[in-house]
Amino acid sequence: MDTLLAPAVTSRPSRPSWIGAALCGLVSVAAGVAVAHLLAGLTRPARSPLVAVGGAFIDLTPTWLKEYAVATFGTADKPILLGTIGVLIAVAAVLVGLLSRRFRRTAVALAGAVGLVAAVAALSRPGATPLDALPSVVGAVVAAAALAWLTRARVEPLHDDPSGVGDAPAPSRRSVLVGVLGVAGAALVAGSVGEVIGRIRSDTTASRAAIRLPAPDDPAKALPANVEVGVEGVTPFRVSNADFYRVDTNLVVPNVDVATWTLAVGGMVDRPYTLTFDELLAMPMVERDLTLTCVSNEVGGQYAGNARWLGVRVKDLLARAGVNPAADQLISRSTDGWTASTPIAAVTDGRDAIVAVAMNGEPLPSEHGFPARMIVPGLYGFISATKWLVALEPSTYAAEQAYWTKRGWATEAPIRTMARIDVPAPLSTVGAGKVAIAGVCWAQHRGIDGVEVQVDDGEWRAAKLGGVPSDDTWRQWVVAWDAVPGRHTIRARATDGTGTTQPDARLTPFPSGAQGWHEVVVTVS
Repeated sequence: MDTLLAPAVTSRPSRPSWIGAALCGLVSVAAGVAVAHLLAGLTRPARSPLVAVGGAFIDLTPTWLKEYAVATFGTADKPILLGTIGVLIAVAAVLVGLLSRRFRRTAVALAGAVGLVAAVAALSRPGATPLDALPSVVGAVVAAAALAWLTRARVEPLHDDPSGVGDAPAPSRRSVLVGVLGVAGAALVAGSVGEVIGRIRSDTTASRAAIRLPAPDDPAKALPANVEVGVEGVTPFRVSNADFYRVDTNLVVPNVDVATWTLAVGGMVDRPYTLTFDELLAMPMVERDLTLTCVSNEVGGQYAGNARWLGVRVKDLLARAGVNPAADQLISRSTDGWTASTPIAAVTDGRDAIVAVAMNGEPLPSEHGFPARMIVPGLYGFISATKWLVALEPSTYAAEQAYWTKRGWATEAPIRTMARIDVPAPLSTVGAGKVAIAGVCWAQHRGIDGVEVQVDDGEWRAAKLGGVPSDDTWRQWVVAWDAVPGRHTIRARATDGTGTTQPDARLTPFPSGAQGWHEVVVTVS
């Protein structure tokens, strides 16, 4: 009778809690990303999913957003971008996990799709090969498999079943938690190992230390005794490698093996050829103090710096190849496929345009282009200062557009005349009496003839200029101010070597460089 009166056995698939499902999605996608990061570390760090997605995002970013990021976040823009992408992936992973409660197969497919998006992003990068997508593809498989395992179907009986039919154990919170922690731990280990390996592979310290730089055949001029105006807080005439600004599109600094690196000179030339690093070092070397400026530099910005560079003249490299007279631009290519287009005239008109191999007496730091980079005085970096250089190709503007030219930036961008106030600092408070107003100014390849300073709406006063070795460097300036209590606005403007004074009308960096007088507001107590 008891058997006859027993209720019918029914069963239903069990589901994890909302929190459990979210954690399943999060750790599954994290495991995929971690494994992909490990594979990228073993092969090429730039293949990591976060880096691939971030690079594609940079390529697709509209100019206004790119300029906003640079102006708002400065050199922290890259870590912020990577962090933002990480948060977005985490949010997507949580949503996939929640979806798995009702649509498990769809959720598993979407977990893998997150990795496939990174694979597509990797393939979209300049110079990409199918191998660049491999880490993300493997990561996609791992993410999908991890979610499928964590959310594997189990059946829980609605009533006791003496026959044993449908007697599968229901997943407990503990079993879900153990699975989540196991996958999370594996992800942490894989990601950490990948990061360590990637850093080791990207470290060029040993290869840089083994390089013996040649003595320059044409050494730099001795710096004038008055190159520094002697005011604390003014940017040094020569900026150290560690403090030199860095602006580029790379989220991970390219790791270039100097033993296999070559520089190819081709394009519209009669005699294309390729140089090894040792062969480049064997060519006549020039040493120069040169100032670089980024086109993204706002009025008063910090994206300018001066250093002593050692390298080979670009015109010597081109003369060996024999440039076709029809060529009007020089395409320079980076190891990551990035390109810049420089007017041919600017590298053959006698200015010290060089392929640099050293900076301030040591081989180029990795973040500044090791083992070789371009420098062309008088032009903003986006059309002249290619880092991690691997190719020089005379061409025509009609035949090819470089990376930033495709995005609407200028094809010819001579650096605008600029005076920057370093001291007093903006919104600072200074004591009444004699106060030094000082800073740096530049107009590369035209030089600076004078700097004037105005306090509030008073008369413009001429500043004392520091010495310079050539017109291709910035120079310091200083003027003494009898400061009286109150709130004051200080302005500065420069006059270049052609007699043209820096205009006050403001221009944004896009498309050919910022313009306007730099001014700061200070309080005198």
